Amino acid sequence: MTTEEIIGIKEFARNTGLGVSENVSLSRYTTFGTGGVCPLMIEAGGINETAAVVREMAEKSIPFYIIGKGSNLIVNDCEISRVFLHMGKGLSDISVSGNVIACQAGAALSAVSGFARDNGLTGLEFAYGIPGNIGGAVFMNAGAYGGEMKDVVKSVTACDYKGNIRVFSAEELDFGYRHSVFSQGGYVILSAELLLTQGDTEEISAKMAELTAKRKDKQPLEYRSAGSTFKRPQGTFAALLIEECGLKGYTCGGAQVSEKHSGFVINRGNATFEDIMNVIAHVKKVVYEQRGIELECEPEIIRE
Repeated sequence: MTTEEIIGIKEFARNTGLGVSENVSLSRYTTFGTGGVCPLMIEAGGINETAAVVREMAEKSIPFYIIGKGSNLIVNDCEISRVFLHMGKGLSDISVSGNVIACQAGAALSAVSGFARDNGLTGLEFAYGIPGNIGGAVFMNAGAYGGEMKDVVKSVTACDYKGNIRVFSAEELDFGYRHSVFSQGGYVILSAELLLTQGDTEEISAKMAELTAKRKDKQPLEYRSAGSTFKRPQGTFAALLIEECGLKGYTCGGAQVSEKHSGFVINRGNATFEDIMNVIAHVKKVVYEQRGIELECEPEIIRE
């Protein structure tokens, strides 16, 4: 990207009413705590305004990346020469009509889950402790404790790179394990409708408390991470394979296979992108050599 291109998209975003920041450290936007500097961060705002800036970047061939809470990203520590479009507070409205919750892409899953509870709606308890937002959760069909986004999503509004806004029905979303129709690219998720059912607020609260306690007991929440590092292999569990291969606690620099839950690679405080990737590479190599199973990373990796 040239300086002129950065200035141009910065001015376009500002004129559209969106907030912009220059030379942003991405480590502030990832739960792992790694990431170099990007030249420009645009804060998503209204749906039409966000679609307009997506169209402008695509028309000008400006490379961009969508980032939400950064809870499923591992970002290189080097300079990242693309614009980041941040789905945050500017696109985080939540409302309810009957059993349907409408929420914008930047709304935190915890906030939407809490909103559902407060309105006596059940079905989203599984998502209460997932540290992402709605856009990212839909994109990867996030799930935990027997629930997935595909169980509750009624429709999704997204724009293509020409700025055209389209509503996808549940049947069009092609949900699978950590997969949706958006996984193949070409669209930016803007909002979603979630279809829930009437429930008892106290029972919903109790279920959320139960799942929160399980997470605290089993997951290394005291350390920074990107959540589960590897997708679940068919017929088994990544954490089980890693533990059976004697890799629990394996460390490189500041990164480590968690001793509490071997499915998590954690940042013990000063891990670099290289440390994390070295641990991941070693785990994949050993598991393949000993079990013949090739583990696949769950977080998206930005290497540029």
